[in-house]
Amino acid sequence: MRNVELKARDPDPARTLERALALGAEDIGVIRQRDTYFAGARGRLKLREQETDGPPLFDELIEYSRADTTDARTSTYRRVPVADAAPLREALDAAYGAVATVTKRRRLLLWEGVRIHLDDVEGLGTFLELEALADRGSDLGAEHEKVERLRAELGVEDENLVGASYENLVRTAAGGRIEPEGDSASAEELLTAAERVTHTAHAPYSHFPVGAALRGGDGQVYVGSNVENASYPQGQCAETSAIGALIAAGQTEITEVAVVAERMDFCPPCGGCRQRLAEFARPDTPIHLGRPGGPRMTTTVGELLPLAFELEPPG
Repeated sequence: MRNVELKARDPDPARTLERALALGAEDIGVIRQRDTYFAGARGRLKLREQETDGPPLFDELIEYSRADTTDARTSTYRRVPVADAAPLREALDAAYGAVATVTKRRRLLLWEGVRIHLDDVEGLGTFLELEALADRGSDLGAEHEKVERLRAELGVEDENLVGASYENLVRTAAGGRIEPEGDSASAEELLTAAERVTHTAHAPYSHFPVGAALRGGDGQVYVGSNVENASYPQGQCAETSAIGALIAAGQTEITEVAVVAERMDFCPPCGGCRQRLAEFARPDTPIHLGRPGGPRMTTTVGELLPLAFELEPPG
């Protein structure tokens, strides 16, 4: 199964609901959902438990894959009805490990084959999702057109678009770190973590989202995105955000770094961040620049900052 999806933060759900109903969308009602995500899947795997005040809905196991981009993107998925969710959740947790739980209140509307989700996600806030369901033989052109029309009619601004999944947003909000899925993390894994967190960047002035991922001395990955401010000097870089997450977790050592920018193939840390990284890293600590699955280059902290400032210089 396939659909075309778009997600955005929704600062005014009541207005969005009013506009959707004015377009002729059918209000299906409210669904309370709990999604448990599991590690080890080639794409994403979640167990959805749900209830309504109306006719009962079946729980389901959902496997899906999609790119984490802010543009309308294609999602491929499989849905399997589940008769007894609790023991299945326990078995999947024991076998693969549960990595996140997303609890939300979803108001569902339907408009010309497009599912409109007005989501209130615990710990994250309110969001709008558009999902245009596609027939097997569709070239997805009509689905993209419907999503773009709805986006315009509902007044979705560029600055509110979200590329990351609720899973990633919840895991980032829970401390800014993403657990590695294996005993060792490759440059590809760090670049993937950095790319995902670019979609949480607050960059309304530069429109230049950046994500950074740091491996701490404990082997875990800590992520951060750039946070801009109307008073420009008060903003901070993605590397600074990630260092804050690492320190907040009680770590003081950086063993590997990845930096990804949405609009550049290679985005090296700025001068200030090179000094910040040098505070917790060694000169030979690798820094990966590029994109997951694409061209990348690897340098080191020492190569980027050959004369790092130290209170007690060596020698």
